[in-house]
Amino acid sequence: MKQVVQGVSGGNVRLVEVPDPINSPSQVLVETIATVVSPGTERMVTQLAQSSLISKAKARPDLVRQVIEKAKSDGPINTLKTVRSRLDSDLPLGYSGCGLVRAVGEYVEGISVGDIVATGGASYANHAEFQAVPGLLTAKVPSNVSPADAAFSTIASISLHGLRLGGIEAGTNLVIIGLGLIGQIAARLGLAAGCNVVGIDIDKDKVDLLSSYGCVGLLEEGASTTEAVLSHTRGRGADLVVITAGGKSNGPIKRAPELLRDRGSIVIVGDVALEQDRTPLYMKELTLKVARSYGPGRYDRNYEEFGIDYPLGYVRFSEGRNMESVLDLLSTKRVSFDGLVSDRFKIDDAPIAYEKLNKNPKVLGMLFTYGKDNLASQSKMSSVKIESDVKYPVSESAKKKVQNVKIGLIGAGAYTNSVIVPKIKEASLGSIVGVVSETGLSAQRLANREGGKVFSSYSELIGASEINTIFVTTPHSSHSKIVELALQSKKNVWCEKPLCLDDTSLNSIKDSDESLLFVGFNRRFSPAIERVKRHFEGDLGSTVSRGPLMITYRVASNRVPDTHWYKDRREGGRLLGEVCHFIDTCSAIVGQKARNIKAFGSGFDAKILAEDVAVMISYEDGSIATITYSVDGHVSTPKERIEILGRKKTAIVDDFKSVELDGKKEVFKHQDKGQLGAFLEFKRLLKSGSSTPEWVYESSIMTIIAAQSLLTL
Repeated sequence: MKQVVQGVSGGNVRLVEVPDPINSPSQVLVETIATVVSPGTERMVTQLAQSSLISKAKARPDLVRQVIEKAKSDGPINTLKTVRSRLDSDLPLGYSGCGLVRAVGEYVEGISVGDIVATGGASYANHAEFQAVPGLLTAKVPSNVSPADAAFSTIASISLHGLRLGGIEAGTNLVIIGLGLIGQIAARLGLAAGCNVVGIDIDKDKVDLLSSYGCVGLLEEGASTTEAVLSHTRGRGADLVVITAGGKSNGPIKRAPELLRDRGSIVIVGDVALEQDRTPLYMKELTLKVARSYGPGRYDRNYEEFGIDYPLGYVRFSEGRNMESVLDLLSTKRVSFDGLVSDRFKIDDAPIAYEKLNKNPKVLGMLFTYGKDNLASQSKMSSVKIESDVKYPVSESAKKKVQNVKIGLIGAGAYTNSVIVPKIKEASLGSIVGVVSETGLSAQRLANREGGKVFSSYSELIGASEINTIFVTTPHSSHSKIVELALQSKKNVWCEKPLCLDDTSLNSIKDSDESLLFVGFNRRFSPAIERVKRHFEGDLGSTVSRGPLMITYRVASNRVPDTHWYKDRREGGRLLGEVCHFIDTCSAIVGQKARNIKAFGSGFDAKILAEDVAVMISYEDGSIATITYSVDGHVSTPKERIEILGRKKTAIVDDFKSVELDGKKEVFKHQDKGQLGAFLEFKRLLKSGSSTPEWVYESSIMTIIAAQSLLTL
């Protein structure tokens, strides 16, 4: 399909060919009829992407802090690779559209194949021929509303939510500062609600457009404009000022108190500077609110990703319900978007459209069409069956020596680009033949760079006869299903940790094990751990124990935002998602099977999402390992430190940068957590035709048992 993207590292907006997206159980697949460009937001995104690194850093100091913290924990080299990978990616543009439903996820209610729906959401309702959109970010379009008007629903919901925050009612004296697209729509919605609407802008054309719709339009001229507002409000001043202007100036926020009555309200919708003296706000005891996009549910993963709606009795107007409200107003002709589209472009001409957008500040609204206007007439008459997880004939390569490794990558995110692909090359493991990802955009970029083919689904990639080795780097909750299918198809598999999240999935994988399975527990292959093992094993080898070891493994991690996958119950939390690394490392050091394992968590969130975790492991030879994982240490603390005592010896691993053996310190050239060593071992196993190593299943079941014990406390 065709999709509009902006390179993070700069360059012009491009139209690229990518695979169609795949809808999850909580999403619908929509064939796009129309999308609307939001001039303020999309101009800001493209201009920031095209700016210098210094300008990017000034605009996003929060991201700069994240980079600094990552450099402290992971080292500058690994951090630089991650940053370069991010800069080498593409941003999908667009967030408001309309189209025909082609497939519906099993958890979506109220939407059927063949419905015409309005769609919303950044990274979902993109300027693309197909969209995979959360069910709660879609709304059925009434039959008398055109797709072009319906495509405005999400953008209009931003305006509507701002008005709701201001508590408008019939007779409210409403002033809108900034008459771009959001401001024009806010004025029309306010008029429909019975408000007395005054709009202010510095652009005469925008003022005239507002006036032509029946509102009062005023040019910003200081005192005379203030007098005009007072005149239109019987000398009382506005009840509510909604700021829909954008830019770096604090002029709008300084201007608002002059226009308001005593105890009036200000709602900020646009991205404006907020510097303001306290006195003007204090003297009138004004209320100030900042609107968060298009309603309750925005930035809430439970709502947007998991499809969990808010109870109607407590949240009357969520994102989706705001979209429905806009469509109802259009259907009953109480609101019209006539005159708001200054330019129409076919999707093929998107680069030209953005060039005009960035050069002409007077652009109001742009509409992209996809040459599919007739789709609206196919509503409820067209159904496309989307096949997924098809099992193809199995390969004949199971447990045979593989000399010519042909790799299929399932997942093309930042870690795949910054670590997996470079290590495949460094280890001379094999050639990348195919790539697939959820959105298709990242897969296309990676495939173009590596010379591989993009597949439309992971089942299609697994079934490709030219591929004999699969890399799984998708979200954790999807690992087991993909691995099981790949093993049943007798493909060799590298799976990033964790292998799976529960014992049922693990048993299914073991039952399907027809070839080589390898999990990316890389620390066991690091120079530091190899050196420690030789230190304690002496000349006897790992199968003979001279006595138990006592291991203390301390991990100083960092807090993450609520949107991080660590806080997603579906992905298993920190214990299943990262502490599994340290469990495997302890087992690699001891070299014996575990006898017992138990985990303890602190905090008040869901137990499985505990951020501070302690794990205790006992082994058959009497060895004991204690893992403490905390997010509350000082940022300067090295991430990992391991102390091992026993057999009259001591070893200390300091963040995989050095080891100290019986008081003698050895410093490595650079931090090495064993990624290359793991790839070289995988290569050796492939070329020797080996079976799955025991530690793959041992470490996986130990982690699952630890998680189960965490839940029973």
